Amino acid sequence: MNVETLLMLVLAAVAVAIVLLVVLLLRRPEAVLASLSLKLEDALREEQRGGRTELRQQLDSLSTAQGQRIDGFAARLTEFSTRTDQRLDVLREALGEDARKARSEGADTQQRLGESLGQRLAELTQRNEQRIGELRATLESQLKSLQADNAEKLEQMRATVDEKLQSTLNTRLDASFKIVSERLEQVQRGLGEMQQLATGVGDLKRVLTNVKTRGIFGEVQLGALLEQVLTIEQYETNCITVPGTGERVEFAVRLPGSQPDQPIRLPIDAKFPREDYERLLDAQDRADAEAVIASGNALERQVRLEAKRIRDKYLAPPHTTDFGLMFLPTEGLYAEVLRRPGLFEALQRDFRVTLVGPTTLLALLNSLQMGFRTLAIEKRSSEVWQLLAAVKGEFGKFAGVLEKATTQIDTVQNSIKQAGVRTRAIERQLRGVETLPGVEVEATPLLGDDSPG
Repeated sequence: MNVETLLMLVLAAVAVAIVLLVVLLLRRPEAVLASLSLKLEDALREEQRGGRTELRQQLDSLSTAQGQRIDGFAARLTEFSTRTDQRLDVLREALGEDARKARSEGADTQQRLGESLGQRLAELTQRNEQRIGELRATLESQLKSLQADNAEKLEQMRATVDEKLQSTLNTRLDASFKIVSERLEQVQRGLGEMQQLATGVGDLKRVLTNVKTRGIFGEVQLGALLEQVLTIEQYETNCITVPGTGERVEFAVRLPGSQPDQPIRLPIDAKFPREDYERLLDAQDRADAEAVIASGNALERQVRLEAKRIRDKYLAPPHTTDFGLMFLPTEGLYAEVLRRPGLFEALQRDFRVTLVGPTTLLALLNSLQMGFRTLAIEKRSSEVWQLLAAVKGEFGKFAGVLEKATTQIDTVQNSIKQAGVRTRAIERQLRGVETLPGVEVEATPLLGDDSPG
């Protein structure tokens, strides 16, 4: 019996004792129960002591048996390891012998294989040398033939290329020489034109050097602008604007006055202070600040002096306007004068002179031309009103005549209506008259033929 079986038996006995004790307790009185419980407890303690003693003995016997088994197993394991070592020694010796035999056989086999490979390699090398020699000979022969063919083709190509290059070179050289000749001719013509232009510039410079000639240049430009915008009746040239003096202004625009035969003139004088303006431009090109200031002041003084001359010579209200125009013939000069601070307003305030350039004067003349057209329209409108008044009178007379004609037409219509009434009455009276044969033929010469034919 093992330990587990013993434990099961002890537990079963305890359970039976507990059941019996419960049954006795249920049936006996309390005293009996108390004694029985004491007895039962003693029995249980005794049985437990016996069970523990038996269990201890079983455990001791079991441990002894287990130790014997372990000692036997250790002895068998020692014997097995001894046998295994012996077998391993035998196996090791056998493997070493086999390895020695295999190495000797492998060396012999390798030696035989190396000898056979050497023979095959020698044969293969000999065959390759023979094939390489044959291939070299074939390649040399083919290369020689190829070189000969290439040399022949290159010679042909060289001849063709030389021929084409020669023809192309000749064509291009001819075209280039032609272009160069044309360009040289153009350059020669350009040089001739430049010489003529240089001559013209020199002539213009000589012309502009003279003060009188510069005045003529501005006058011509001013006259061209006036002729472009105004009609010949709307401005005068070289006219006296101040009565009793011999001072003549270059141009004056005729403005309508209080009397048709007494126009008011607007004097326009052209000025061209070239020296001062050129000195100012040279100073600006050199970036000389002091020279720029000095040249600008000189130009301003000259413009003020010319404005004073215009006021003193050509302004005399009411024969002229209370202001005059100073025409500067170039836009650059006009812009430079306008750039001077306060100069434009000072000339208008002190000398009653307004500065104008080509563009400004053209705009001003267009404005004056619109004014002239407005005045012409006003004059023609008065004539149109007179004509309309005359037409109105004649139209009244025409209405009276038309009324008389209407009355007469009504009278004629009434007469025609009465004649129609009488005609229809006569026809009614003549319906009963019978027509005799032959009367119609005789009536024609008696009454006459009233037909248009």
